[in-house]
Amino acid sequence: MNILGKKYIYVAALLIFSQCSLAQTDKGRIDFETYNPPSSLVVPEHVLTKAKFPFIDVHNHQNNIPSQNLGNLLAEMDKLNMRVMVNLSGRGGDYLASAVKHASEATPNRLVIFTNISFQGIGTSGWIQTTTKQLEDDVKAGAKGLKIFKSLGFSVKDDKGTVVPVDDSRLDPIWQKCAQLGIPVLIHTADPKQFWDAPDSQNERWLELLTQPGRNRSAADGFSWEQLIEQQHNLVKKNPKTTFIIAHFGWYANDLQHLGKLLDSYPNMNVEFGAIIAELGRQPRQAKQFFDKYQDRILFGKDSWVPSEYTTYFRVLETEDEYFPYHKKYHAYWKMYGLGLSDEVLKKVYYKNALRIIPGIDKSQFPN
Repeated sequence: MNILGKKYIYVAALLIFSQCSLAQTDKGRIDFETYNPPSSLVVPEHVLTKAKFPFIDVHNHQNNIPSQNLGNLLAEMDKLNMRVMVNLSGRGGDYLASAVKHASEATPNRLVIFTNISFQGIGTSGWIQTTTKQLEDDVKAGAKGLKIFKSLGFSVKDDKGTVVPVDDSRLDPIWQKCAQLGIPVLIHTADPKQFWDAPDSQNERWLELLTQPGRNRSAADGFSWEQLIEQQHNLVKKNPKTTFIIAHFGWYANDLQHLGKLLDSYPNMNVEFGAIIAELGRQPRQAKQFFDKYQDRILFGKDSWVPSEYTTYFRVLETEDEYFPYHKKYHAYWKMYGLGLSDEVLKKVYYKNALRIIPGIDKSQFPN
């Protein structure tokens, strides 16, 4: 055998050995999603499927209220002890009127509907007058508030094709009309800050961005995260007579000290914790202090309608359980702890604050 042949055999053997070695190594490895062993920790557990007090969910979405079987929905609400659901997907106009009518026929006092507005036509003559008139008509038809989706600041454009900022002065008559009508504005601005950060191993939500690539954000979407959040705060600041409910804790559930400063600065600002309960559950002492201090400014919100997930919210708010999982690993890979809120604070979060802020809810459904 010549030297070239010997070299070929040597290289081939080396490759085979390397592949076998790699295969042996891979057998001892496991991916992050798969590794999810049950905890061996022995501590008290209180898996709650029903809230301690009747509650109002101020952040929910039912997308077919006019023709939906509301009997089934009410039955699911009963199981959770949800006395009132606020549906934020009211759309407005004929759809809203039909939704209110169908809801009132099914139950006179348990389904509250917020209207939405169409931003198509911003900048054209008469658009703002038509929009505020429609808002007025929607409230007459039974709408109890206005929901602003995150498309404002992301994809809403004016008649020139320019992305419209959240605090655009052309929209000011809308917020002023809400104050005049006595209805709150529940506004969702931006997404978690991590969606704008590099999707790598230094990002806490890397798994989510890998499995949900459509959630990657950048300034090319309209504005940077910092710009969007600043626009929202400026909106609240320049409309002190309008009551705002900021969705998702304004994406500051991971920095409650800063959120507290915002609440101190803006008396017309309130928050709800839809989709951010995992942030609260990993800082139970800090979060409990926050709830105690700002107990009059926090409302219960869930966002997506998945009844089985409410148990996580009840457990974080009501119990002092330790080291239990969130229901979506890609949202939160960490374990959580219960805040053990007092009954006084729970009642405010569950229903009293919403009764004060949202008009027309039947208070007789709730304890004192």
